[in-house]
Amino acid sequence: MTTSPITEPALDRPDLFIDGRWIAPSDGGVTDVIEAATESVLGAAASATPADVDQAVDAARRALPAWRATPAGDRADLLDAFAAQLKARAKSTAVLSSRENGMPIALSVGVNGYAPSMMVAYYADLLRRSDTADVRPSTLGSRTIVRHESVGVVAAITPWNYPQSLAAMKIAPALAAGCTVVLKPSPETALDAYVFADAALAAGLPEGVLNIVPGGREAGAHLVEHPGVDKVAFTGSTAAGRAIGEVCGRLLRPVTLELGGKSASIVSADADLDHFTSHLAEVSLVNNGQTCHACTRILAPRSRYDEVVDAISSTVAALTVGDPLDKSTHVGPLVTRAQRDRVRAYIEIGRSAGHRLIAGGGVPEDLDRGWFVAPTVFADVDNSARLAQEEVFGPVLTITPYADDDEAVSIANDSPYGLGGTVWTADEEHGISIADRIETGTFGVNHYALDLAAPFGGVKESGLGRELGPEGLTPYLRFKSIYL
Repeated sequence: MTTSPITEPALDRPDLFIDGRWIAPSDGGVTDVIEAATESVLGAAASATPADVDQAVDAARRALPAWRATPAGDRADLLDAFAAQLKARAKSTAVLSSRENGMPIALSVGVNGYAPSMMVAYYADLLRRSDTADVRPSTLGSRTIVRHESVGVVAAITPWNYPQSLAAMKIAPALAAGCTVVLKPSPETALDAYVFADAALAAGLPEGVLNIVPGGREAGAHLVEHPGVDKVAFTGSTAAGRAIGEVCGRLLRPVTLELGGKSASIVSADADLDHFTSHLAEVSLVNNGQTCHACTRILAPRSRYDEVVDAISSTVAALTVGDPLDKSTHVGPLVTRAQRDRVRAYIEIGRSAGHRLIAGGGVPEDLDRGWFVAPTVFADVDNSARLAQEEVFGPVLTITPYADDDEAVSIANDSPYGLGGTVWTADEEHGISIADRIETGTFGVNHYALDLAAPFGGVKESGLGRELGPEGLTPYLRFKSIYL
């Protein structure tokens, strides 16, 4: 396998990455990637056809036996080299990702720049410390050997909102487990996905272990149902997750689904409002609201309701909306024109329903290019309203009053989703007691931040399975019991 020096990411990527090589799409197709802040063409990326997907899966299947048989320590060494190459590209990757999807650069440096290398290094370390087999005393008086083996070829399908992190959350544990991977990134952020290919080549990953085939829905659907795929890992909308889950159920194929959310932020009566508002942007409006776990429903105690509403209104009004590459920007543009129009349609739903608009509500007057929406807040929103029940996936918040803890918990749980959530309180034990009552996969007390060493995922319509932590490795393993 050839290696390549570290360079700035190319803005035109007309080839697919299959079997350790650059291969033109079978029909020569490319898709333009549009810069969110300028509405100009940023670059063009190859667009895979079903025939290209076949080629990528075949390459992954050929590479599987040798990669699966590679000693754990040797796999870990290669993953460390892969992590180092990703880290060396972190700053330029962050900039490219922000240009694609509008993520403020202050956030992108961490989640698109350095987090992928940290995840790969984490699973390399976990691999070194994990046993591939254990011997247990049998209940019948003999012994049983339990072996851990890779599940096989993994189809990883990722969205545009956190393109690097969400891809790494699948690639890192899959490769550590001994699986081979076919990654299908979103067309909107296809360019940054090639950084994984550049890093894989430079690190010397064996040919076919990682394959990258950007493409649309047809390519994704073909990959999900491909007979050469052993497991599917998907992050995206609940609607798409249902469709993928149905296919995998019919095929009896393991699947991990990380889907939508409509998380609640409970402001307790004893909360420090300055602390709460200082974290509002990073918890409720993170990545311009294009975040599955964002706490977009704010639940405020009736005893302090007006105070909370005023604090949120003034905080949101003071946020800087603009160039995502400016470190002072809090809210950048949405990823596409269609996404902006969808969010604006939800704002009109809020207006039509008579909710009280206390911030935002339109497009910033000084931003005539780019898909910007001013961060918007509606107060006095009943939790049964569409704006409180449906995932907007943009910078739109609702505020709902509650009387006591029991009502706050009831409102927070009155949602088809269960991915995130927070509580803000001066009493940490009180916060933990609230966390224990919320139907969700993750929850924060006085802050919210994913921990790479702890499982992440949802309940109800927010998905199936877990990523990150030691639990994130398990979906890529199968277990064999040998009775002695």
